[in-house]
Formats: sequence, structure tokens, C-alpha cells
Amino acid sequence: MPNNQMKHKANVPGDWYATHTDDPNGEGCIACTICYTDAPKFFKDDEDGNAYVYRQPVTPEEIAECQDMADACSVASIGKDG
Repeated sequence: MPNNQMKHKANVPGDWYATHTDDPNGEGCIACTICYTDAPKFFKDDEDGNAYVYRQPVTPEEIAECQDMADACSVASIGKDG
């Protein structure tokens, strides 16, 4: 489960987030590239290749796309508050 106390500082405000690579629970981004390659409308990478959410999904289809990325994340670093 993503640690919502370790959100990447570049995430835009909103429910969806990616966790920082330094998450002590081992659920931080490992720069695998899946989310920002497969869903570039919502995820970008920082200078180290770690993901963050730069645009929050709005429509049901967009939310489903972000959920697909959360499900695909091998280290559970994509989460949703609420």
C-alpha cells in the first residue's frame, strides 16, 4: 500500500500521488518508467527518473487510467487519498 506520508514533492495537489523514492517502507518509486511511459497525461519523471503526478484525473476514464498505473506499479508507489 502506498505511503501517503511520503508523497513526492512534485505531485500536484489532489487525490492521486506517487511516493518519494526515499520511502522507508520500501514503497517508493524505483524509476521503472511504466506510469510516465504508459500514462504521460498524468505522470512525469523528475531529474532522477522518479515518477510524480503532474495532472490529476477528472473523468471516469482518466481515473481508470491512473488506477491501471497504480495496479501495474511493481512497488506500490502510486496511491489515491480518499
